[in-house]
Amino acid sequence: MRYQVKALREPNEVFSFEIEAANEVAAHAQASQQGHAVLAVKPVQVMSFWQMKTGFPVLLFSQELLALLSAGLSLVEAIETIVEKEQRQDSRQILDSVLLRLRQGQSLSSALEAFPAEFPALYAATIRASEHTGDLPEALRRYIAYREQADLVRGKVVSALIYPVALLVVGGLVVLFLMFFVIPRFSRIYDDIRGDIPLLSRILLEWGKLLEAHWVWVGFSAIAIFAFAGYLVTLPQGRAWVAGMLMKIPVVRERARVFQLARLYRTLGMLLRGGIPVLQALDMSSGLLGAELRDRMGFAAIKVREGLPLSRAMEEHGLTTPVASRMLRVGERSGRMGEMMERIASFHDEDMARWMNWFTRLFEPALMALIGIVIGGIVILMYMPIFELAGSIQ
Repeated sequence: MRYQVKALREPNEVFSFEIEAANEVAAHAQASQQGHAVLAVKPVQVMSFWQMKTGFPVLLFSQELLALLSAGLSLVEAIETIVEKEQRQDSRQILDSVLLRLRQGQSLSSALEAFPAEFPALYAATIRASEHTGDLPEALRRYIAYREQADLVRGKVVSALIYPVALLVVGGLVVLFLMFFVIPRFSRIYDDIRGDIPLLSRILLEWGKLLEAHWVWVGFSAIAIFAFAGYLVTLPQGRAWVAGMLMKIPVVRERARVFQLARLYRTLGMLLRGGIPVLQALDMSSGLLGAELRDRMGFAAIKVREGLPLSRAMEEHGLTTPVASRMLRVGERSGRMGEMMERIASFHDEDMARWMNWFTRLFEPALMALIGIVIGGIVILMYMPIFELAGSIQ
């Protein structure tokens, strides 16, 4: 697979080149062996006409900024270098504005906060906390690790869902082919057959006759229904309705809760280790939760403000698991709450990965069996009149 490598060469010049490697780690190692100071490595993607515009690449910006600062460049010089190599016009304009604010004497966090749509509040807060300690590279490392771990967990969930979704799509296409193409032709064959035809077979054949007589209207109706369903899914209300239906399943509801809590713990751990006060960290992290857990977080923050320990406040409002409750109490006793939060998140991420692995191993064969039963049932119903005719002849 080909990877695009961005590297630094003297005098402070950023350049890009492509390299063939098995994975990103191998590409990074191969470029380093060639004597390049590697800034970033990413797969070469083929652009397509339906690809939508992406947002500002905060993670890539952080990786490049960290590499340049570690190389000894000042903050302004580092951002100037990133601006010079940036090829996307929209990203270049944002960085030019950030650079202008820095030259006017503003801090980096203030410059980033002027673009809330591009730089998340968590990112700006992490940078602001590092400005008090004077350790911007460490803050960037912490945010990069946070984003990479979050993307890794999200990638595992998406990978686990790819095969079941592919099965559903293929199975659905086969069923549609049978219903819209094969059955109408079988219905003409059975027009002259006299005798008793099973009820389900008769319904199926009547559907074939209806489709053959009015295929234009049926086709347009089917397309309209699918388009309307797709449009509803793109709306926030539609996605909320689908999520609400899924949340009625007890197993899905509990796993979604643990997944949200793991993201919450990881974010809180990053913010607390960055020096952000606990109440501010709770307020900034609440946006990662669903409506129900967000309300509970608000009540827990009130309890913490009143002097209740964080572990007890979160436990009273259902924002912990048995493992998290114990580890939070240990973190409070040791004074390492930020580190303990990240360990809790890692524990639950691993637990989620194991559960997804078990679920896919169980769900995929069941889904294949279900699709096979549906397709086999349609085929059997199509041939049932032939079996009945053969029986009557005997």
